[in-house]
Amino acid sequence: MDATAARRAVPGALLVPLRRARDHIDRSYARPLDLDAIAAVAGISKYHFARSFAATYGETPIRYLTRRRIERSQDLLRSANLTVTEVCMLVGFTSLGSFSSRFTELVGESPSAYRDRFAAQGMPRVPGCYLFMHGVLASGDRATWEKPTPPAPP
Repeated sequence: MDATAARRAVPGALLVPLRRARDHIDRSYARPLDLDAIAAVAGISKYHFARSFAATYGETPIRYLTRRRIERSQDLLRSANLTVTEVCMLVGFTSLGSFSSRFTELVGESPSAYRDRFAAQGMPRVPGCYLFMHGVLASGDRATWEKPTPPAPP
């Protein structure tokens, strides 16, 4: 069955929940997301969701999430003065090894080589501290960037 026929196999009533889940992935890619959480946004079982998503968009929800994270990491590696580890954590990966291997698989070069190639072209880069201070990059719910402030005594 080709991709067009597979898309026709998904009932029209499912397209809105699938789009809602895809939009959720686009907005929340930096947060920990799993199939259960994404399927809950669509309001259908995770197995039915995974099959319907793949039939509609041509890739599984987790593959789509990974691709979005890699695309965002490419933007950061080109324009921000951040380490590969910082970029890895900012886009939602929890392992530098898995980030590097997936990046290399999808882009064709390692994250450091990608960053260095754009740095060698002399493109201006925004300092990472500036991005964090002005809220352009938010570390989300992670405790990796600073310790939480203890509550004030009563």
